[in-house]
Amino acid sequence: MKTYSAKKEQIVHKWYLVDAENQILGRLASRVASILRGKHHPTFTPHLDMGDHVVIINADKVRITGKKLQQRFYYHHSGYPGGLKQISLGKLLREKPEQVLYHAIWGMLPKNRLGRKLMKKVRIYAGPSHPHQAQQPESLELK
Repeated sequence: MKTYSAKKEQIVHKWYLVDAENQILGRLASRVASILRGKHHPTFTPHLDMGDHVVIINADKVRITGKKLQQRFYYHHSGYPGGLKQISLGKLLREKPEQVLYHAIWGMLPKNRLGRKLMKKVRIYAGPSHPHQAQQPESLELK
């Protein structure tokens, strides 16, 4: 028996719409990462972009459990001595709620050129509206 490997020409990418309101951040991110990766397809091939496009709305209403709003920090460095910057999850959620979901999803994807390509297929919006009606995204219920 031979292992089936999908061809790039056979892959059809769909569009999904996910409402993040009252969804737990980590559970939402893991499900979206799985859809971006294409693991829900029976013909999943790890080295190919099998995933679908995902539009996430209401990112500002995502649920955070525990004391993570005060205790979790995101770090980046300016490149200069003493240039380590930090921002708490609560402050980032107030200022840029899209970035919270972006970091969570990115953390669950491969850190290579395939992962970077997959991250271009997720669109995150803080409010309930999005400019992707022309793609006719299917509503996706995540439980």
